Amino acid sequence: MEQAYRRTQTTVSLIHYHFVFCPRYRRKVLVNKVEERFKQLVTEICEENQWVIVAMEVMPDHCHLFLNALPTDSPSDIMARVKGVTSRRLRQELKHLSHLQSLWTRSFFVSTAENVSRDTIKRYVEAQKKRG
Repeated sequence: MEQAYRRTQTTVSLIHYHFVFCPRYRRKVLVNKVEERFKQLVTEICEENQWVIVAMEVMPDHCHLFLNALPTDSPSDIMARVKGVTSRRLRQELKHLSHLQSLWTRSFFVSTAENVSRDTIKRYVEAQKKRG
């Protein structure tokens, strides 16, 4: 999927971020209904914020999220929104997670991707589930 430059009134950009983040204590909680609901929530959050999901893969103990964002959104802001909303909503909706003080660690990995290496990263993220 070839992505064109994104245009706003004041910017033209092509920014891709590859995020990796984990549940606290690397708990293997991202399975079954949790994984399904997490993906729905991330999709909703990205649509609301005009972030385009290029690839997303959820492993039991970590997540890969590869997305296209506007230059007005910093990686820290993106992760704060994704982690904050998903942690709160998953713990409210799924009783077996309600005892957790928070779902995610405070840390995350982020890397920017050049347009040339974007396809390589996308294949890597999508291949994670098959390795599991």
